[in-house]
Amino acid sequence: MNGKIICIGLGPGDPELMSVKAHRYLTQARRVAFFRKAGAKGVARRLVEGLMRPDVAEIPMEYPVTTEIPVTDPRYNSALGGFYAHWTAELLRLSEREDVVVLCEGDPFFYGSFMHLYARLPRERVEVVPGIPGMAGCWTATGLPITWGDDILTVLPATLSEEDLTRRIRETDALVVMKIGRNLPRLRAALTAAGRADQAWLVEHGTMAEERVRMLSEVEGPVPYFSIVLVHGQGRRP
Repeated sequence: MNGKIICIGLGPGDPELMSVKAHRYLTQARRVAFFRKAGAKGVARRLVEGLMRPDVAEIPMEYPVTTEIPVTDPRYNSALGGFYAHWTAELLRLSEREDVVVLCEGDPFFYGSFMHLYARLPRERVEVVPGIPGMAGCWTATGLPITWGDDILTVLPATLSEEDLTRRIRETDALVVMKIGRNLPRLRAALTAAGRADQAWLVEHGTMAEERVRMLSEVEGPVPYFSIVLVHGQGRRP
């Protein structure tokens, strides 16, 4: 009988915020796969340190590129397409007789790398366990609700152009911006142009041991890629 490929959402970072179901699959798994940059341990792998069986077989899936090539360069999609095709076949092979658990930070269907494998895999061979997205951990860390009443929440990647960021920031009530890192200067300019810069928060490594929460206006210098900028809604309330 064939095994399954089970992708578990690990949640925002704190292991205690993982679902009971994800924890059960993780702690019982004999084979665990995870994405990572070549030469690095990988964010998802770090989140589960000490939680897996001592005899687990670890399967690192190393990206051929990350930020070395712009996403607009045809070589980027070519390299990543080949990578995902390879690991689709490899996971199917590895799960022929036994389940393989794949780790994913946050929720697998929310900007997760696994979705590119899911799109290529036979549905009957896959199970996906949702997780709390990182943005929920981040807005909770600010101690303020992100939306009120009829507020519209917009989620943006900071990789957009300054023009697109500005337009979308102006149009929304509450805002989450992901994938910050070296995109911060462009995002600052867009927030300023939209008149929202003084309302913005920056949360680094939300819910993790190194969590840091500040108003964006207090931030100087570079910030990690895994940072989130938030603008809270101010909508209707009783």
